[in-house]
Amino acid sequence: MALSHIALAALAVLAAPAAEAQSQTIPAQAIEMTRTDLSEADLVGMWVTENGHIRLELLPGGRYDEARGARRSAYTGRWEIRGPGEIFFADDSGFTATGTVAEGTLEVGGDRFRRDGRWD
Repeated sequence: MALSHIALAALAVLAAPAAEAQSQTIPAQAIEMTRTDLSEADLVGMWVTENGHIRLELLPGGRYDEARGARRSAYTGRWEIRGPGEIFFADDSGFTATGTVAEGTLEVGGDRFRRDGRWD
C-alpha cells in the first residue's frame, strides 16, 4: 500500500522533533571531556597585580576582599562564576564588574591579576 504525499509529509513532521532531540543528546563522558568552565576551587585564593598594588582575595563561599596599597579591605563584596572563563563581582557598595580568566590571568576592569602574584 503506497502512502500519499500528505501522509509522507505528516510522518516527516512527526519524526523531525525526535530526530532533533537525538542529535542534541551528548554522552556524559563527552561533556566532561570538553568542559571548559571554572570551579570555585580554580579561583579561591589571592590574586595580585604585577606591581603588587592591588590584592584581590577570592574567598570560599563567594565573598572577596580587595586591598589596595596599604589599605586593607578597601573593597569587599561577592563573586560568582557566570560562564566559561567569566566571573561576576558585586561590591558591597553596589558597584558591579565582570572579569575573565584565561591562561592563569584574571582580568577585571583593566587590571590584570595572577594567582599569588606569580608573574614570572
